[in-house]
Amino acid sequence: MKIWQFSEQAYHPAFPVPGAMRVTLPQHHCDPVLAGQLLNRYLDEYLLTDELGLDIMINEHHAAATCMSTSCMTTLAILARQTKQARLLALGIPLANRSNPLRVAEEIAMVDCLSGGRLEMGFVKGASYELFMSNRQPTGFMDRFWEAHDLILEALTNEGENFSWEGEHFHYRTVSMWPRPIQAPHPPVWMTASSANSARDYGKLGYVCATFLSGAVASSVFAGYREAYFQSFGKPAGLDRLAYLALVACAHNRDEAFRRAEKMKSYFTTAARVEPQHRNPWGFNPVEANVRALAAGPLAMRPRMRNGNPVPVDGSIEEYMDAGLMFVGTPDEVYEQLARFNIETGGFGNLLMMGQAGELDHAETVDNLTLVAREVAPRLAVLPEVPLDVRYEAVG
Repeated sequence: MKIWQFSEQAYHPAFPVPGAMRVTLPQHHCDPVLAGQLLNRYLDEYLLTDELGLDIMINEHHAAATCMSTSCMTTLAILARQTKQARLLALGIPLANRSNPLRVAEEIAMVDCLSGGRLEMGFVKGASYELFMSNRQPTGFMDRFWEAHDLILEALTNEGENFSWEGEHFHYRTVSMWPRPIQAPHPPVWMTASSANSARDYGKLGYVCATFLSGAVASSVFAGYREAYFQSFGKPAGLDRLAYLALVACAHNRDEAFRRAEKMKSYFTTAARVEPQHRNPWGFNPVEANVRALAAGPLAMRPRMRNGNPVPVDGSIEEYMDAGLMFVGTPDEVYEQLARFNIETGGFGNLLMMGQAGELDHAETVDNLTLVAREVAPRLAVLPEVPLDVRYEAVG
């Protein structure tokens, strides 16, 4: 199992402000000097990640104190120049919100060249509330997504003459990529899934499939992916095709690890603070998904603990651990928790680790990352694979 360090690069001084943390939070709550100091601090932690031998993941959000990374490709351009060995994952780029997907392809190619061919590109649907900043229509959202996806891959892989693109949503008289990416035919593609159905779409394509903070649902997501991958390629999907994102709080003793986890837990409580009208704009989700959500009630989307109960937003650290959202403790305890969760989900090859979240400070983050890299990562790298019969038990 490989570990990718990830931070949402939050502006945590705004967390005490009442109300939503996204879209409607007034700009005067941001001190730009302090924001710059925090952003540079997060970059320093990513540079340490590279030195420790871990890989790096960057995301982006907009109009949110919970995430100041407004362009994952901008951050990755910096890290491409300053890091030496880490793979650099953009997870992700909200394609349907972008008015110019060719520009996205150009940024991907440039960062891949800067890094010497270490980029991995993740295409995501994006958050519902971000439609209000991108000024895009929620209807036809996934049609735009897949057309942008097709155009970007065509641009990145083209080695012949320039071409034009006349699609339903995007029109280019000339597509000409300078520079081209180093990795051929293009950098590896990642996508995110929260259900078996969406995972099947990515399994058919062979893309890396990541699921975020989904707890027990991860096993069905991975099962859906494995089923579709086997049908398309005639062989079992490698563990490197699957990824899981969770928070990790590691310390030399259990009490300190739990203190760190309490600081990190504000990630969950602030991420949930969105005005109701921004949560599910009409047309953003399929009708079937909305019907299921209405039938299941307001807690339908909450991850579940092993007893089947949903995790409260303000739940305890133990409840978040039981749901597979946080792994907390000494290096031995964190390893044992991850090894158990790995078996429960049928196995995955990539841990997208939030080693910094919420209000965890720099010194604590450095110690957390160092402990994981030195005492947990080597053991996960040789973690015994889940047997194929167990892996495919949920697939049937």
